[in-house]
Amino acid sequence: MDQSGGNNVTTSLFMRIRACFPGDLGKTLIETPDGSRLTYRDADEWSARYAHALQKAGAQKGDRVAVQVDKSAAALFLYLGCIRAGLVYLPLNTAYQSQELSYFVADASPAVIVCQPDRKADMDAIAGEKAGCTIFTLDADGQGSMTVAASGQRTEFMPVACADDDLAAILYTSGTTGKPKGAMMTQMNLWSNGQTLVNLWGFGPGDTLLHALPIFHTHGLFIACHCVMMSGAGMIFLQKFDRDQVIDALPRSTVMMGVPTFYVRLLAGDDFNAGLVANMRLFISGSAPLLPETFSAFHQRTGHYLLERYGMTEMGMATSNPLHGERVIHTVGPALPDVEVRVCDGEGKVLASGEVGVLEARGPNVFAGYWKMPEKTREEFRDDGFFITGDIALIDDRGYVHIVGRAKDLVISGGFNIYPKEIETEIDKMDGVLESAVIGVPHPDFGEAVIAIIVSDGVAAITESDIISHIKLLVANFKVPKKAIFVAELPRNTMGKVQKNILRDEYRTLFSS
Repeated sequence: MDQSGGNNVTTSLFMRIRACFPGDLGKTLIETPDGSRLTYRDADEWSARYAHALQKAGAQKGDRVAVQVDKSAAALFLYLGCIRAGLVYLPLNTAYQSQELSYFVADASPAVIVCQPDRKADMDAIAGEKAGCTIFTLDADGQGSMTVAASGQRTEFMPVACADDDLAAILYTSGTTGKPKGAMMTQMNLWSNGQTLVNLWGFGPGDTLLHALPIFHTHGLFIACHCVMMSGAGMIFLQKFDRDQVIDALPRSTVMMGVPTFYVRLLAGDDFNAGLVANMRLFISGSAPLLPETFSAFHQRTGHYLLERYGMTEMGMATSNPLHGERVIHTVGPALPDVEVRVCDGEGKVLASGEVGVLEARGPNVFAGYWKMPEKTREEFRDDGFFITGDIALIDDRGYVHIVGRAKDLVISGGFNIYPKEIETEIDKMDGVLESAVIGVPHPDFGEAVIAIIVSDGVAAITESDIISHIKLLVANFKVPKKAIFVAELPRNTMGKVQKNILRDEYRTLFSS
């Protein structure tokens, strides 16, 4: 098949991925903890069935399909069915609550929503007044009305023609103002990044990826699954990170991708050792900063150096430490071969090697812009096409990127991005709260933990339990503060701005052992 580019049908994302499937479609693609095996033929046939079912539900090329379901092989095949039918896949974190989902549905106007069975009534209420929206269900075992609708469909489906700049997915990322932004990922964005990483990280048909990540996230879906399918490899598909299951699967694996929390938890037991990982060739860490002590302890225990890389929802991966060569702690490696990175000052002036500024990136992996936010899109791009990441970095003489700070106020807990403004807005609405400041502080398991610093109004009685219980009803659990601390006042600078850096310093040892 032609994979050279252009706008014909053979260059659609699905067709490019399908062209990478092994000649023997009976090869195992997915192995689950219960011993079940699903093949590349299953992926091919079920993606066709789901594509037919989505079309019969009224979804047409370019329509959005919002998916909030548990991780399963069926969920992965549904994703393939979406891109096979030329639809725009919109994965949603399973922890999102009704208030969050209402925004996504209103903003994206999906033609189809697929949700967990126990969320069906809730989703009916959210999307009930939206004409033409069909709601299906899909559970953790791959069963539900979505699968029922697909089961009787044909196992052949001619992929819908897509141009390189047609959308393949929209990924919502929290905004500093509390309003989430939908990053528009094109067919070429996802294809180019996957192929670059397959080559850079040496993926081949002999690999088995230990997959313990969620698949509503760039890391677990577009990086991990694409690397497997674009190389004809296989994967052990765990529904979530379960330490016992990971320990059991490691001897049969060759590659693992994870967030730093995974590796901290593995190191917590003596059963994780060099003998256990003798078959492994690569451990990759991302989605949150890797602590030097974790990097060192991992090497001492296993003989492996963790490979740290850097990416964002808006561009997948942009840099990576090398497969062959020195993996330098405190760095995320040089730019990928088809990506350019630079560090600029606030005015966009390119800074010299070793100078600290804002990291910018340009390449075929960088997103097309924010859904229905043209002004925000213009703000985030330079005139020459470089995307302003907002992360603070320097590039050393070897070209290795050092992330020395992060986008303003961003908290990364367990690999998930959290913008404090969203949480602060909800806390500040509560009776008894005068103002709040939400920050992230070091946590031995999650990397960072969310805490809320609160000034009460001195009138209404309000407790830590009140704060946490209320926020749990409104946002995903990973965003809920681990602690709520009451103070007389928040520290401010001469302009009256809350100095969160002072708060972070004051509470940085809150979770220290």
